[in-house]
Amino acid sequence: MKKILAHLFDYKSLSKEQAREVLLGIGKGDYNASQIAAFLTVYAMRSITVQELEGFRDAMLELCLAVDLAAYDPMDVCGTGGDGKDTFNISTLSCFVVAGAGQRVAKHGNHGVSSHCGSSTVLEYLGVKFSNEADFLERKIERAGVCFLHAPLFHPAMKNVAPIRRDLGVKTFFNMLGPIINPAFPQKQLAGVFSLELARLYAYLYQQTNKQFLVLHTLDGYDEVSLTGPFKIITAHTEQVLLPSQLGLETLRPEALSGGETVEASARIFMNVLNNEATPAQKQVVVANAALALHGANPNLALADAVAAARESLESKKALDCFKKLVEA
Repeated sequence: MKKILAHLFDYKSLSKEQAREVLLGIGKGDYNASQIAAFLTVYAMRSITVQELEGFRDAMLELCLAVDLAAYDPMDVCGTGGDGKDTFNISTLSCFVVAGAGQRVAKHGNHGVSSHCGSSTVLEYLGVKFSNEADFLERKIERAGVCFLHAPLFHPAMKNVAPIRRDLGVKTFFNMLGPIINPAFPQKQLAGVFSLELARLYAYLYQQTNKQFLVLHTLDGYDEVSLTGPFKIITAHTEQVLLPSQLGLETLRPEALSGGETVEASARIFMNVLNNEATPAQKQVVVANAALALHGANPNLALADAVAAARESLESKKALDCFKKLVEA
């Protein structure tokens, strides 16, 4: 690690293979906490290259506990986090709306690092049980249309990194990895990212695969469609900037998307949305993200039709039904 750190401190980047080897070493416990913290800090101070991101991704997937859910043709709806916006759990809620509209979801998520209430945090509080057993996950996705892949159960080699990330309390390149290391290897993906630079890196990586993908970033800094202004979407065939009005939705104020200050408050917002009792802004932003996921999974579905399908899933409480079935023992 000393050689790698010296290399990085000299303003040099890693090759794909070097990045892969370092992360394999971290996963195998080859380095101490100080070395890992220094390594993570490098990427908080400079941009990551596509070769580095690809190498880190390959190592994480090599080390993960994989689960085969291909028979269900699931998609992941996941954001990188790390945008510092402290919104409520928009992408997690979108998963249930997507499932209620008929597209099965294998959601990859974790407790928050740079926010207080990540997807795992709010779902655990609301009674969702986590497991890495294939039979359990298959039962959930079959019955509820959704299964939840709690990242630490599928990436056990990274357990020694978690306390370091918590102590640092800032986004690291592990935030960048979340959406691209789903252990179910879904072939459909909506990935929200916290910067345009990362959106381009993601698009490049996804274009090397056969995935049906949609990468999105709202230009004022959100890792999801916030409806607070223009947002960029990138698919295998298109790259465009859209306005909320092009989805038939209103432009929102940032404060309308605020998450609760406690887990309890976040959970209250979560259930208000699913019960169709949330504010119009909260419901609209969930509908918008679910609609883009449905469009990403099926590009032949026009955006207007995707918005209508998402709205129907939420307002008919099909999304709520999916959530209830996920919670059921």
